[in-house]
Amino acid sequence: MALTSVVYEFVSVAVPDDAIGLRLTDHIVRMVQDTVLQQLLLWSGVGLALIALLTGFMGWWLVGRALAPVAAVTDTARRISEQHLHERLALTGPDDELHRLAGTFDSMLDRLEKSFESQRRFVANASHELRTPLAVQRTSPKVGLADPLPEGLADVREDLLAMNRDAGTLIASLLLLARSDLGLDEDETEEIDLRDAAHQAVGKPLPQAEEKKVSLELAADGPMPVIGDPVLLRHLVTDLVDNAVRYNRPGGTVWVRLTGRTLTVTNTGTPVDPDQADGLFEPFRRSQDRTSTSGHGLGLSIVASIAQAHAARVTARPRQGGGLTVSVTFTGT
Repeated sequence: MALTSVVYEFVSVAVPDDAIGLRLTDHIVRMVQDTVLQQLLLWSGVGLALIALLTGFMGWWLVGRALAPVAAVTDTARRISEQHLHERLALTGPDDELHRLAGTFDSMLDRLEKSFESQRRFVANASHELRTPLAVQRTSPKVGLADPLPEGLADVREDLLAMNRDAGTLIASLLLLARSDLGLDEDETEEIDLRDAAHQAVGKPLPQAEEKKVSLELAADGPMPVIGDPVLLRHLVTDLVDNAVRYNRPGGTVWVRLTGRTLTVTNTGTPVDPDQADGLFEPFRRSQDRTSTSGHGLGLSIVASIAQAHAARVTARPRQGGGLTVSVTFTGT
């Protein structure tokens, strides 16, 4: 307003009592006022925009800092599985709601880890302890029922030995499952070529394959080196082939393929319900069409456990025309 007064006084002095001078003065005053108002609006808008950006950034930074423990809880919960129950949040800071939530989460993981370890130890110890009595029971019929035997006792002896062998296979499978569930021991890991393991699994004579006249075919693009437990990896390939032969039709075929980082075993056989395919990896789980076949339903459970221990992904899908296709994809080198 000071500038307006000066201009008004100047024009008044220069053109006294003149209507044209008054109109010119009024016009100049309005121009000055409009210019000042535009500048005020411009700089006010710029200031408001800067304040909004600064406020948004500060709010984003404060919210991110406040929710960082929640993000840590989410990441840990997503990462934790049976093989990573040893991980903990161990949050530091003030004793607020988030800190107490993290403490509760860590306590829950402690209980889960103890429960899983107790279960694994029980299965491993029970499987190990039962092997000795089974060996004694296997020897007793051989010695006590040695030839010559009265008529009828020979069949009893063979039945006893068959049941003993079946129980021994079950105990060995449970022991292997418990071992794979414990994860890998870094001191026992080394690089193994799965192609060699597949050649051994397909090349060795399988009584069931010969009895059913099931043919086995192997195709490999090249070597498939995998770092892990050699014993468990060989069991993985052997169990896949054995399962494909066991649940096959007479005169059927088993195809073993090694492509890239994926091992695929496909067999012919009875149709498999797609809704039951994923459930076949559960212990003692078999599809309804397979209940009449010998076996305990642990083959694919062991495969899934070994695959998980080696950070591999295992899938099963029904084969068109009957049978099953099981694929194991290794992500490491």
